[in-house]
Amino acid sequence: MIERSIQSVQIEDPGAEEPPASRERLRSRFPPGATRRMTQLGLLIGSVLEPLQPTESDAVIYASSYGESRALEGYLASFPAASPTLFQTSIHPGAVQQALVARQQAVREFLPFSGRGQIVAHAVQGALLSPAPRCLLCGGEERGTWLNEHGAASPIAFAFALALSAAGEPGGGTLRLTDTAEPGGELALPEFFAALRDRRPLDRVAAPGLRLILAWH
Repeated sequence: MIERSIQSVQIEDPGAEEPPASRERLRSRFPPGATRRMTQLGLLIGSVLEPLQPTESDAVIYASSYGESRALEGYLASFPAASPTLFQTSIHPGAVQQALVARQQAVREFLPFSGRGQIVAHAVQGALLSPAPRCLLCGGEERGTWLNEHGAASPIAFAFALALSAAGEPGGGTLRLTDTAEPGGELALPEFFAALRDRRPLDRVAAPGLRLILAWH
């Protein structure tokens, strides 16, 4: 069994909010001019990481099934008069790097995960096994448009960040992985996000051989 204590939970739940609306709403949370070429997911991730104040001794674990898919959709939609600005946005570094670069923050370790059904278990495992004294586990999605029809984008936008300390330290909850011989194992990112947003406990097989337990005090 491996576990960490949950010290803080930060949530962004804009649902169907369009990228320009997110940019305008969150502009004040970044240095002047930094949001101009940030993706919607970069803005959301940067917003949930801000209150946690990443430091050089922290590890940041990041999970996203689709990443900046909306930015790619925007660039492709600008053809035949391809937009240079949208092109730059579509090849921008990932959401966490955007936030860290915008604020010139350094961290000890950065570990990104991508996938679908088992992404939560793998990202949580990375966070729980990190040697850093504090680990920031974050993730989220942008809301797609036509890529939704092909199963290659998220129907909603959201972001979360957990500040995790060593097991046994006082906190608002615990995040734990245990070995299991039970069959199955799948836990998608939106379901994990919903449990964090609603402060709902989870106890289920999240990947083959791994049971995830999210408990609140």
